[in-house]
Amino acid sequence: MDQAYKSLHLVEVGAEEDLAEGGKSVGKSYLVNRLNHMNFQDRTLLVHLRHPCYDNAISLRARPLPCAGERLDCTWAESAGLAQLLKSYRFDYLLIPDGKKYLVVNPELLTMDEQGMSFTLPITCREFHARKIRRHPGAGISVELNQHGALFHGELIDFTPLSLRAAGNSDPPATFQWINPEAAVNVRLCQKERVLYSGDFEIVSCSVTDTGRCFVLRQLDGAIHRFKNKKHRNLRQQLLPSPNVVFQHPLIDKKVNLKLADLSGTGFCAEESEGDSVLMAGMIIPRLKISFARGLSLNCTAQVLSRNVTGAGASERTVKCGVAILDMDIRDHVQLLAVLHQAADAKSYVGAEVDLDDLWDFFFETGFIYPGKYAHFQANKEEIKSTYARLYGNSPQIARHFIYLERGIILGHLAMVRFYQNSWMIHHHAARKAVTIKAGLAVLDQVSNYLNELGNYYFAHLRFVYCYYRPDNKFPSRVFGGFARQLQDQRACSLDLFAYSHFQGSLTEAPVWPESWELTPSTPFDLSELASFYGHASGGLLLDCFDLRPGAVRQDQLAEEYRGLGFKKEKYCYSLHKQGSLKAFILVNCTDAGFNMADLTNCVTLLILDQSLPGELIKLSLERVSTHYQDREMPVLSYPLDYLERQSIPYDKAYLLWILDLGHSDEYFDYCAGLFRSPKKTA
Repeated sequence: MDQAYKSLHLVEVGAEEDLAEGGKSVGKSYLVNRLNHMNFQDRTLLVHLRHPCYDNAISLRARPLPCAGERLDCTWAESAGLAQLLKSYRFDYLLIPDGKKYLVVNPELLTMDEQGMSFTLPITCREFHARKIRRHPGAGISVELNQHGALFHGELIDFTPLSLRAAGNSDPPATFQWINPEAAVNVRLCQKERVLYSGDFEIVSCSVTDTGRCFVLRQLDGAIHRFKNKKHRNLRQQLLPSPNVVFQHPLIDKKVNLKLADLSGTGFCAEESEGDSVLMAGMIIPRLKISFARGLSLNCTAQVLSRNVTGAGASERTVKCGVAILDMDIRDHVQLLAVLHQAADAKSYVGAEVDLDDLWDFFFETGFIYPGKYAHFQANKEEIKSTYARLYGNSPQIARHFIYLERGIILGHLAMVRFYQNSWMIHHHAARKAVTIKAGLAVLDQVSNYLNELGNYYFAHLRFVYCYYRPDNKFPSRVFGGFARQLQDQRACSLDLFAYSHFQGSLTEAPVWPESWELTPSTPFDLSELASFYGHASGGLLLDCFDLRPGAVRQDQLAEEYRGLGFKKEKYCYSLHKQGSLKAFILVNCTDAGFNMADLTNCVTLLILDQSLPGELIKLSLERVSTHYQDREMPVLSYPLDYLERQSIPYDKAYLLWILDLGHSDEYFDYCAGLFRSPKKTA
């Protein structure tokens, strides 16, 4: 008899028999349909056996064979050791699990041996509602239970969104006495190496099995906080028709299809009936599809954040689950934002297809391309047209454009380009002011909403945003500069003043350098020296934003992405030394012509550490690096500007470099809300 217990997996019956009083009677046809469905799904029923002398009971699993209606034949799910067991135990009844319900069947036993058993089915059986929420069997999910260093390893037996049952063992020298049943335990659910859940549970019960222990656990917290709370959150849209989410449940391997109550670029609310609910707070869904009408579907990784039951007292209550998007292909996310921005404002477009002739007409008519700017890039106009055809085609990894469009006419435009590893440049902001003032603000608001939704995502590579603007340009000076001046924290939002000029290199032989001076590729030590200088002179964000911290002198991944999309992006760092002492630093960026219309992405950034540096050495250094540019002509941004003034070095104009660390986006949105609030709204 002892051998039989070691060979068979005996099913715990205490929980299975927690049935309500009485139940209701159901007919034979319903029973037969359930049995055939179990056969079709290759599921098992429970055969309840009882000892005639000691009155103790056990349950074994059996598989029903196809049933025509009168006779039921079953085979054992496990056969080893049955001979001894069947000599000591007698058949009692059949228990057929059916989600939230159980069927208790008292058939007439015809035969029972080591191969299986046969029954004559009764005319009726009893149906019991054992629980409010359907219990689902686990699908090969490993469980790790941890309490103050005591580990328990096992397998998920069954699951509901509120509780689970796991069976397994501990690793010596740990024993189950190390686990305090009155204290909480931390549970990890994994599928191979992928973590699907981690959180705290209370121990409801613990029982001994033939292989170890079986724990019934109840979740302690019905909500988690995945991200830092933000004051400003984008509104979730209620779309018509509402999309669905479709996924293979990672814990029970069941396909789930749920309707969405609302949706944003960061997450959504899914609705399910309480009795059939399957979403557990904290559970990660590795592959989830947001499915719209007309075949549009977007894939993502998501995590359930909260679970709230509504409709108290109703017979069939609803569960609303808040779900966060954790990861998504950037192309899919652009499509999602395009849908949401359209739902919020039918004239607002993200990454929309645009006729390039209309776009060029817009840039010239609004004065964004003025004569002085056009004079610098007209020689490369065909190359620039080609660049924009690709930028406004299919390059969402590195470029975004936001358009305010009415009746086919472009009224407002703003673009962004990812120019450093985790930094995006805002540029090309223009609007037809003669038609509407709203268009310029609308595209700026679009960008604000966009930034607010992507700050937490790795795929967005979005830690900093920056832009260049003229100090006398009233709009950016008020919106961007005003915020920086009000915040007065250069590590949150910095402003640095640069001189802008054009340099034309010579095509003659390279001049002779003065003794003890040299221009060499920058080293990590040079970047450390640069950081000391810039921290003292400014204390701003330039070095972080432009990837100029020590250790960043390497072939960056972004350049490879540019090349894969057919664009040029080259970055070089040079250091000007005198007898080994760093005097100036030169950042060389080379891109396709017109990538930025002021060539601020295809220029040299010059940082002068020694304010007594002779101007002739600056010219010699620029002459050397001009070889990276076509016709050796290039724009130069020089910092600090007052160095050029003291050295009487001419420059064309001044630019302010504005950089925002998006960890401080709430403060920026607070400022903008106050800035653009109308007197009527304020009242």
